[in-house]
Amino acid sequence: MEKRLNLLMFSGDYDKAMAGLILANSAREMNVEVTMFFTFWGLLLLRDPEKIDMEDKSFYEKMFCALTPKNVEQLPLSKMNYAGIGRRLMKEMLDEEDAPPLTAFLKGARKNQVKFLACKLSVEILGFKQEEFYPEVEIVDAKVYLEDAWKSDIQLFI
Repeated sequence: MEKRLNLLMFSGDYDKAMAGLILANSAREMNVEVTMFFTFWGLLLLRDPEKIDMEDKSFYEKMFCALTPKNVEQLPLSKMNYAGIGRRLMKEMLDEEDAPPLTAFLKGARKNQVKFLACKLSVEILGFKQEEFYPEVEIVDAKVYLEDAWKSDIQLFI
């Protein structure tokens, strides 16, 4: 029987996203099936920066899109962000340790066939479109997430 990991990604913080993606990539290296369910702020990790689209969005959706980070490297830290200074310090610390940036962990998860699910209700509320996400992202309702979580050996909320 194959082992399964289920991660619910609620956070859009750089450090929390990195933790989730490190776990997902590590699990895949151990031949563990991984599903990541992204909701609200976590959806920011799934947006393809090349495909952000302002057309056919309401005023609030346009404002939300304009005020949120355009790519994962712009995500704030969960603590000590200090208007982006903390994030820059964290990136310098990662560089000093020859640790990859968040983008590399996201690319790795995509390459390693981590299953990416986006919460349908969150997508609708925030005004995202399927085309704005990476191609492997599937938009599903919470029931699909719960069915996967019930079958998983480990469930984590980040």
